[in-house]
Amino acid sequence: MTTQEWMWGADAGLLAMVILAGVADWRRARRRDLDNPGWVPWRGIQATGLFAFLLLTVVLALKAR
Repeated sequence: MTTQEWMWGADAGLLAMVILAGVADWRRARRRDLDNPGWVPWRGIQATGLFAFLLLTVVLALKAR
């Protein structure tokens, strides 16, 4: 596998992580027990993953040019 193929795989993994964190944050916002918010910062994970996803996508777009 080439480096570019590995980067595409990482890009797909980051997109999956962003979607998963978004779903988890959505579920956390609509929980039944309001006194038990949990300890995982889903919104921060989603924001960090989205930044990394966009950065890697731009790098791949520039490389493909």
